Amino acid sequence: MLSVAHRYLRRQFYLYWPRMSRLARITAYFAGLDLLLLAIWSISLLLTRGGSTGLMWWTGFLAYVTAVLALALGLRWARRKLMWRLRNRLVVTYVFIGVIPVILLLTIGVITAYLFAWQFATYVAASDIRSDIATLSALNGHLAFRVADRIPSTPLLELLQHEAAEREPAYPAREITAWYDGKAYTFPARATPAPLPPHQGKAIQTVALDRGQILLRACDAVPAAKGELVLISSVPLDEKLLGKVSAEVGQVSLSLFTSSSPDSDNKGVAKSSASAGQQKGTQLAIGNERLEIGRESGAGTPATVKAGKLPPPVNRFDREITGGSLLEVLDWNSGTKRTALLAVVTRPSLLYDRLFRTVGQTATFIVGVLVVVVVLFGIIELLALIIGVRLTRTITGSVAALYRGTLHVNRGEFNHRIEIRSEDQLAALEGSFNSMTASLQRLLLEQKEKQRMENELVIAQEVQAQLFPRQTAEIPALEVHGICRPARTVSGDYYDFLPLEAGKVALAVGDVSGKGISAALLMATIHSAVRAYALQAVVTPAMSAGSRHGDSEYSGTALAYANGDLSPAAVMTLLNRQLYHSTPLEKYATLFFSTYDSHNSGLSYCNAGHLAPLLLQTDGSTKRLDVGGTVVGLFDAVPYEETRVQLAPGDIFIAYSDGITEPENDFGEFGEQRLVDLVRENHRLPLARISDLVMSAVLDWIGGAEQPDDITLVLARPR
Repeated sequence: MLSVAHRYLRRQFYLYWPRMSRLARITAYFAGLDLLLLAIWSISLLLTRGGSTGLMWWTGFLAYVTAVLALALGLRWARRKLMWRLRNRLVVTYVFIGVIPVILLLTIGVITAYLFAWQFATYVAASDIRSDIATLSALNGHLAFRVADRIPSTPLLELLQHEAAEREPAYPAREITAWYDGKAYTFPARATPAPLPPHQGKAIQTVALDRGQILLRACDAVPAAKGELVLISSVPLDEKLLGKVSAEVGQVSLSLFTSSSPDSDNKGVAKSSASAGQQKGTQLAIGNERLEIGRESGAGTPATVKAGKLPPPVNRFDREITGGSLLEVLDWNSGTKRTALLAVVTRPSLLYDRLFRTVGQTATFIVGVLVVVVVLFGIIELLALIIGVRLTRTITGSVAALYRGTLHVNRGEFNHRIEIRSEDQLAALEGSFNSMTASLQRLLLEQKEKQRMENELVIAQEVQAQLFPRQTAEIPALEVHGICRPARTVSGDYYDFLPLEAGKVALAVGDVSGKGISAALLMATIHSAVRAYALQAVVTPAMSAGSRHGDSEYSGTALAYANGDLSPAAVMTLLNRQLYHSTPLEKYATLFFSTYDSHNSGLSYCNAGHLAPLLLQTDGSTKRLDVGGTVVGLFDAVPYEETRVQLAPGDIFIAYSDGITEPENDFGEFGEQRLVDLVRENHRLPLARISDLVMSAVLDWIGGAEQPDDITLVLARPR
């Protein structure tokens, strides 16, 4: 029999173990390990009659881990098996949306009500104690002034006996001590004189600890004939007085925190260690003090004072509520502040009577309204759940039909149609599915055509990437860097820098109107034309200088090369003429063209309608390079101007397109000032690093939105 069971388990193990998930294997491993430790612990328990505590702890810990893993495994199985059907998902959704929030609200309400009742009960008890202290202080102050006024004519002891005879009926155990002229007088005469307060000359009203007894004490110092009269009234905070407090809140107890300092014996409080004849109790440590509850009174330490009786519950919901608050106690001999725990055990019915005592019949009406609201809320919640489950059937039926339709489409059966039986939105969805199957073949054909166009765009992007300069010009006196990030596959922005003669370089930045393929083609035209004018002017300066302006072969070169230098204005004039006659009327471009001569650190430029580049100088000032004319390709025979600026070592030339300054978010545009500030803060870094920082800042400014325009940035800096 055992061999058969062993073979069966072995076959099942080899059958299911490879198919188990990693989580299932880990759960099985922990479960087996926990069972093994449990068996070992059980054996040790039998042998040692106590077992190993550490082994027991590890067994419990592994059981907890196994339970958590099993719960996760069960949730995964439920999600894969039970939650596959849409109907089950919707039912669970309704439960999470409609039922669980109600449970959470009820739980929060119960916890809040319990905490409120706790705080309200302790507040009532503490307020009653403070009220008694205030009353005692008022009586003591009044008595002190009456006695002090009659001291010269009547002996103090007679005055004290006469005046104190009319004591407040609420404090029959009140003891009075008068200190005058270095002597103590008490009433009643058998009472032990209360010591002078640690801070003489100040009015004191507090809960005090004196000679191992907790008291309500008031002290007043008033001027008299031969000095100062100090009058001290004390009322023991015993079960009788505390019973007045507990009459309306239930059971009240007061327990003093005993100090753990070594010299506590010298202050009238026993040490924390249990001595002979004392019984240890529950200890609660707070700071350098601890509360000992349930100890016998001994060595001057006051026992816990309890008063009141908890009435029987009014109904099954009238549960006990236990709370507490800290009460400050003055150690009368040392003047130090001590702490006591004021604990209250009450019921909601008592607190309700105390809270709504003055409301009368209105409270009953309010409770009735609340009960009706709760019942209606529960009925509505139940109806909502029932209606949600019924609506699930109609939803899941349509979903099942759509699912079967998708299976047909997956097999290529585009003639499949769903039978529409209703006139709601789900029926409209089924109709949309039917129209979708009819359009799928056409969409597939369009997708093939779109794929072909995308391939052509990729080729165009690769071709355009070859037009941008791959590396900076090798000019020792000038460091340049450029970057362009298209908004689409291809870009309409243009930048270029190319070396001319020794120590000279040409810089160009432009932006073509529009986007897409047409803008990219016009950008390629401008790139070719600018390079042709610039390079021809370099290789044929002598020929152009010696030729006649009427010769067609050299007229363009002669115009572009004037006074021994390449003229940006002349290049702009030639380019404007060419674009005007070779492009449609709506096509134009903005362009900034400049030449830099390292021999004299001069930058000659012409700006044809482009955003004015900035010259960030070492002294912190900024110069805008805006001399030139209008855009190229829009008007014929437009005059262009050029000028020259000096670049000092450390100056940074910044040319950019509107894709950098015009992106917007909730805070507005990125703006030119942010660009300037960013370059100024990092002006010592390499230009490539500055370009990366600017590009990152612009993209962060755009955020998750689509890039609105091409982003182009060209930086130059004399070495």
